[in-house]
Amino acid sequence: MRERVIFGAIQLSSQADLAANLARVGELVASAAERGARVVVLPENFAFMGEEAERAAVAEDLDDNGPIVGSLGAAARRHGIWIVAGGLPERSSEPSRPFNTCAVIDHEGRLAARYRKIHLFDVEVGDGSRYHESGSTTAGDAPVVTDVAGVRLGLSICYDLRFPELYRALSTAGAEALVVPAAFTLVTGKDHWHVLLRARAIEAQAYVVAAAQWGKHPRGRQTFGKTCIVDPWGEIVAQASEGEGVITATLDPAYLERVRANLPSLRHRRL
Repeated sequence: MRERVIFGAIQLSSQADLAANLARVGELVASAAERGARVVVLPENFAFMGEEAERAAVAEDLDDNGPIVGSLGAAARRHGIWIVAGGLPERSSEPSRPFNTCAVIDHEGRLAARYRKIHLFDVEVGDGSRYHESGSTTAGDAPVVTDVAGVRLGLSICYDLRFPELYRALSTAGAEALVVPAAFTLVTGKDHWHVLLRARAIEAQAYVVAAAQWGKHPRGRQTFGKTCIVDPWGEIVAQASEGEGVITATLDPAYLERVRANLPSLRHRRL
């Protein structure tokens, strides 16, 4: 990172209506661009959050410029910004089990990178809710770091946040910032969201941009929200409150280098 870059992160309450979700994304992306964001991060499931069979039906081949990727490309070109589209259904070799993919769209509307979620959410949380993401999603198998507006950006999605070895791999590959698009449950989010985000920022000495879903969704699902941006010292520098909206923060290369120079833990690694 050679210069300061404003990142925006969008908080959504996505439902099962693809067209309505994409329209709302367009409005909030425009708002982020008006506030100076050069990179805008969307949460997991931004385009669709409903029944798994319907999710498989709206899955796209990302190279075919379908409704989801097409709308994002048009928005990126219109505003001259990069969009990190966190967690959209990408077709796999198993039609009923698409990938959960974080797609990076450049300022000219082109697909620049993709990361397929590695860790799938197969858990029973404290309120008795059960999730079996692997039953409807094909897992990815490779970490991804890519250049976005001059920033070396490490990609991840939601449940990945609990696996520090992934972020160590991203850090080793040169990540200066990490994105965590998410749909954290209300039960887990209230206890773990901020703790884990700050830990990843501190140990990677990197900015963390975490765009989240908030509120109530189909199938009785409820998400925590609290979209936030964390600096390399682990401080939360921007956070959304309740409801949908946009936050922004400036990623500063001078501050990043100062943190890494003053406490050179990345250089002290032995294992």
